[in-house]
Amino acid sequence: MAVVVCPATTVPFSDVEHALTGGGDGGGCWCQWFLLPRRDFDAAGREGLRERLRVELAEAEVAPALVAHVAGEAAGWVRVAPRTTQPVLARSPIVRRGSVEPPTAADVWAITCLVVRREHRGQGLAHRLVEAATEHAAASGARTIEAYPIDTGVRAPTSTALYHGSIDLFERAGFTVVARPTPGRAVMSRPASPSPS
Repeated sequence: MAVVVCPATTVPFSDVEHALTGGGDGGGCWCQWFLLPRRDFDAAGREGLRERLRVELAEAEVAPALVAHVAGEAAGWVRVAPRTTQPVLARSPIVRRGSVEPPTAADVWAITCLVVRREHRGQGLAHRLVEAATEHAAASGARTIEAYPIDTGVRAPTSTALYHGSIDLFERAGFTVVARPTPGRAVMSRPASPSPS
């Protein structure tokens, strides 16, 4: 399987749309859930959220997300960006009760959204996206990368819940559990650069 992962700022927006609309809730929230207060999110509506994402990507100096292509077709998406640029995270009880990092630390990046189109699932694409997201964060100045996955042994892995990713997925990418704020959710982290051996 030929997979190419690119910054979402460098691909046509039609590729972003295709990656986000093949399953799960990507085409409903347009990856704005952690950016807007709930009142503003609801008021924007689907088209407003889509336009916000288009403008965000057009204006971003550093890509806040990556798009995976399989054989030239957009097949998956991952948001990875400084936690401070995803302001709703600071109010999330999962983050407030589980993260050991200061809420204002700009060098803490967070992987908050994963989408893989249905026809590309079960082929390891989510793992490739997490690996690429970790590399992108490290290259962009991250010190630590966090994720907030579900425990599929405790919580049923519905397609909408899996946008967080699973504990197993992040463990394979070198993340470790630092807290279990709820039985079905974890806070996981890894240093952006491996420790010298």
